[in-house]
Amino acid sequence: MKIYTVIITAILLIGMSLSGPVGAQETTTTGATEPKKETTEPKKDETPPEPSPNYSGDIWNRSTLTGDWGGFRNQLAKKGVTLDMNVTQIGQGVVDGGKSGQWQYGGRGDIILNLDSQKLGLWPGAFLNLEAEGNWASAVNRNTGALMPVNTSQKLPLPGQNFDLVALNFTQFLSPYAGLTIGKYATITDISGDMNAFAHGKGDTQFMNMAFNFNPVLAFTVPYSTLGAGAIVLPTKDPEEAIVSFLVLQANGTASTSGFDDISSDNLSFAGEGRVRTDFFGLTGHQDFGASYSNKKFTSIDQRLLPFLVTGQLKSKRGSWNLWYNFDQYLYEPKKGSDQGIGIFGRFGASDGNPNFMHFFYSIGIGGKGVIPNRPLDQFGLGFYYIDIKRPTIQGLLRTTKLLRDEYGFEAYYNFAITPWLLLTPDIQVVRGAQKNTFNITTFPNGFPLLINKKSIDTSTVLGIRLQILF
Repeated sequence: MKIYTVIITAILLIGMSLSGPVGAQETTTTGATEPKKETTEPKKDETPPEPSPNYSGDIWNRSTLTGDWGGFRNQLAKKGVTLDMNVTQIGQGVVDGGKSGQWQYGGRGDIILNLDSQKLGLWPGAFLNLEAEGNWASAVNRNTGALMPVNTSQKLPLPGQNFDLVALNFTQFLSPYAGLTIGKYATITDISGDMNAFAHGKGDTQFMNMAFNFNPVLAFTVPYSTLGAGAIVLPTKDPEEAIVSFLVLQANGTASTSGFDDISSDNLSFAGEGRVRTDFFGLTGHQDFGASYSNKKFTSIDQRLLPFLVTGQLKSKRGSWNLWYNFDQYLYEPKKGSDQGIGIFGRFGASDGNPNFMHFFYSIGIGGKGVIPNRPLDQFGLGFYYIDIKRPTIQGLLRTTKLLRDEYGFEAYYNFAITPWLLLTPDIQVVRGAQKNTFNITTFPNGFPLLINKKSIDTSTVLGIRLQILF
């Protein structure tokens, strides 16, 4: 869908929200109006409404650059409509090792619209989510020799210059404990999406490397943006305490297509996940377990050269599965539930090893937020990841060649909040990529190869700087 469709849809939805009943208000001594506080408990068959965000404040202290739009934005939020926008710019360079030391500049923009039917005065338990995003220019991801992009923002929704509708989904809770959902999902952020307090997202707020934003074994079977439907269970009514989800997704989904043209029962992904909040040592933590399976036909990691030369087709394998687990645990928390303090995180993933060549994966690290006095919004993180590669092989007439190698990397960042809406992040990564060598081929004038020069790829050191603006 084009950007015009996104804008028109957003305007129509906002217009619909304004036509709903306005909540009761009371007048203050200054003549301004404030929402009247709710004093009644929700009915037993209703979902308790979430508190509304506040966009007010002077330019140095408000949460967004554009503020509350003269109070209009706050009124929308109280009626269940939030529209959030941000732009992230990143400059990165491979300063040592890798395949190229050239610096690259790129960016990513994101628009998210959420509607809550209960706050709109309609019916309880219904939510609509719309997200459009795009990126521009280039990144150093191809210069490191690594499977894991060192700049996640330039991979989502797709590499290169584009702007797409990545999510448009509707969820209806049938009770405070369970609901149904259908639509198009940005899978790593919708529902729970392998959530982690210290290492999660799209590379624009915490870590930049994809290995710390979500489990890569999951990405092999579940597309980033795709059609689907499923069920959500809230065992305690509170999604922050526990949430269980099961989704059936289109395995061929992309951000740039609607997905309706190629729906097929032979190309489906099935994903289930459960996340629970813990209270170890009296401190906040989370445990997350999940599994997925796809019946899609993939390219096998083991190939024979002779059959390929005869048929021109690579050997395939149907079906792939994976399991994943992640946790986060605060070690220091000045106020429980404040989203501030220092903690540790970890992820583990396992797959079939063929066709998914990422056989095992793990990452560990430490993260924190607001630990420096008078710096409540600053964040930092240090992490290490490792991927055990089931190395692809090519069986020739005289020898068998194994491609790739195990990959590992380290990243450290500090997200400095110049203001709540202006965030500056220096970042360093050291990555030994899975790709071992590069090949330069010298050819005759007729195109026949004359000489193949092989060059090993050394461990890459990547420096970067990120600037994010919240509108």
